[in-house]
Amino acid sequence: MKKTLLAVFVLGLGAGVASAEEWKGVSVIDTNCLDKVKADPDKHPRSCALQCAKGGYGLLTSDGKYLKFDAAGNEKTVAMLKESKKADHLRANVTGERDGDVVKVSAITLQ
Repeated sequence: MKKTLLAVFVLGLGAGVASAEEWKGVSVIDTNCLDKVKADPDKHPRSCALQCAKGGYGLLTSDGKYLKFDAAGNEKTVAMLKESKKADHLRANVTGERDGDVVKVSAITLQ
């Protein structure tokens, strides 16, 4: 009986562990400009994305769904954009844990 309870407990712990996901080559868009650039996100300039940083960022999936970044992901995105010299085509590889429509970003790199 004790072994059965221990097995159930261990399995229950494993069910609560979130696994990291990776999105490759996704468009990174600030929330303020999403509606304006959703049809052609590659034309969204880095200068605008930096200017609209207060609204937060997210990624646009291949099926057109927008997933917002958590606060840490927004900070990482601002740092990444400031380091970049790209004018537009803001595509990135993003690693993190998805919680509904929010990504808890652990890493982001501009392509």
